[in-house]
Amino acid sequence: MSGRFAGKVALVTGAGSGIGAAVAERLADEGAFVVLVGRRGLALEETAVRLGGHAAVLPLDVASSGDVAARIPEALAAHGTPDVVVHAAGQTVLGALHDLSDEDWDRQMDVNLRSIHLLTRATWPAMVEHGGGSVVTVASTASHAAFPQDAAYVASKGAVLALTKAMALDGAADGIRVNAVCPGYIDTPNLRGYFDGQDDPAAAAASAGAAAPLGRMGRPDEIAAAIAFLASDDASFVTGASLLVDGGVLAQVPVG
Repeated sequence: MSGRFAGKVALVTGAGSGIGAAVAERLADEGAFVVLVGRRGLALEETAVRLGGHAAVLPLDVASSGDVAARIPEALAAHGTPDVVVHAAGQTVLGALHDLSDEDWDRQMDVNLRSIHLLTRATWPAMVEHGGGSVVTVASTASHAAFPQDAAYVASKGAVLALTKAMALDGAADGIRVNAVCPGYIDTPNLRGYFDGQDDPAAAAASAGAAAPLGRMGRPDEIAAAIAFLASDDASFVTGASLLVDGGVLAQVPVG
């Protein structure tokens, strides 16, 4: 198969739905063999079917050190060292900081942040030995500006962006590039869950669409296209960068 990722192996977390699934499809379309990682095995199988055999399913909890330590070495042995790792697993825990329980805070940090540490620890040495590669994290507009009643998510995504820069410095000498994509309002199951937690979900969704100067929410495939660029050799001199894909939300000063 031809394409920018022909002959390459990609590992994508959160690949059962939303941005992760779209990334897996985009990388496979461009020639990659994709290891699909996530908790929901059935959802991963559905993604694998759409990839037409250019994928392997790896069900595990990315926030579990035991799962990652046990399963990732198996995947590396079976499918090879990843040339591309995309950290797309994530969730949103709603609430102001003073209202969050310890469990809420920990769950948000575990899925959005700790998972990056665990997967990196499990894959990084092999990538160094392999001669390098590309890592892309999924940060957020919330890495740059806060939302009300969303303290843990904002904190986790701010940390993802800072961690991306630190990883980029640590990987540069070994040929590992690390970049972040920062999506705005993207129409995914995770975002719909956020809307459902609002007093008026329909109004929240409409407001999100209207927030962007482009006049709509984004699509998962649009984020996948940005991630594919950052992961590819087209971005060979890009590391430690963050790419906003938000329809122009953060380009404007609010009025009204």
